[in-house]
Amino acid sequence: MKLELDATTREWQQKAREFADSELIPYEVEAELNEGRIPDDLQRRHHERALELGFGAMDVPEAHGGLALRIVDQVAVWEQLGRVTNGLCWCFSEPQQWMFEACNTDQLDRYILPMMRGERRECFAITEAESGSDVVVETTARREGDDYLVDGEKWFVTSFNHADFMFVQARLTDGPHAGSDALFLVDIDSPGIEVVRTPLFSHTFGHHHPELRFSGLRVPAANRVGEEGGGMDYSYAWFRRERLMIAARNCGAMERLISEATDFARGREVGGEKLIDKQLVQAMLADSTVDLWAARLMTFETAQAHDRGDDVKSLHVRCSMAKLFASEAAWRAADRAQQIFGGRGYMRENCAERFSREIRVDRIWEGASEIQRLIIGRALAKRGIEGI
Repeated sequence: MKLELDATTREWQQKAREFADSELIPYEVEAELNEGRIPDDLQRRHHERALELGFGAMDVPEAHGGLALRIVDQVAVWEQLGRVTNGLCWCFSEPQQWMFEACNTDQLDRYILPMMRGERRECFAITEAESGSDVVVETTARREGDDYLVDGEKWFVTSFNHADFMFVQARLTDGPHAGSDALFLVDIDSPGIEVVRTPLFSHTFGHHHPELRFSGLRVPAANRVGEEGGGMDYSYAWFRRERLMIAARNCGAMERLISEATDFARGREVGGEKLIDKQLVQAMLADSTVDLWAARLMTFETAQAHDRGDDVKSLHVRCSMAKLFASEAAWRAADRAQQIFGGRGYMRENCAERFSREIRVDRIWEGASEIQRLIIGRALAKRGIEGI
């Protein structure tokens, strides 16, 4: 199942595949049985190796020392990293193009470029108790001299326990842009930040998703990203990219699920014949393979559309379509793989069991499947099929 990819994309694909196979996948079970943790020396090695391979500089402009890879190259990397469970591929920070458009020189020097060098780690405090797929921002930011005072709560702040700063979205309460959103860079050790609780989730990751409370959090105005009231513009750019990379990771997950289920079925005997020769098993594998092929075509074409410079409104919808289809397809593939493995597929040491828990959230975060359908439907209503 090969796509027509040029030599550069194939080279990045191979780098990521070798990294996943040799450095990450061998430690999945250890992480699963130890609350997502692996030894500190292994974490450091994975972090350093990822930086050596250039993964942290993929989306960074060349003017800032980055690689400025095409989106299709980045999708190829994240597809291969998606073959890994337990969040082990989250071993590096990844500055994104929009950050270089939104942040000023001082912010780039203090926060973004150190991410690329592996000196700082970020997290995003966007979601709140009453929000989710429907964006609701009740956290407030009030101007006081050269600072903003931020108050409110944030949920699902992924990787907070590994970060030293975060992007915080808040609603302005005063000034000409009152009622609109702003985005801030906030150091984790700032006074006024409280970890309310760290809930447990279905997956077994070393990256936690705590709930935070901000009480009189003082943020320098110099840490506001871009213009007042522009916070949602940057969040949308982040969502668009994340949706595409979720699709890419789901393609990688499907590939591994199909491969391991097929290998098992070839060796397993039931009723005097190989499991792979059972037509109902063949049908499950065939359906998953069709899903994977369709998801890969959609995901890589969307990446190439970015590289061609297609209209951003069209790209926004295509990212929604890719995430919708790939995340739903990966869920089906994980379910089928567990069925093929039988009782073994319910063991935590089996990748199908882990994927069945891990990729479930891909149908929810960065916009649930239902929201992606609404985005697609609204685009059709406004521009018709020709405008997508």
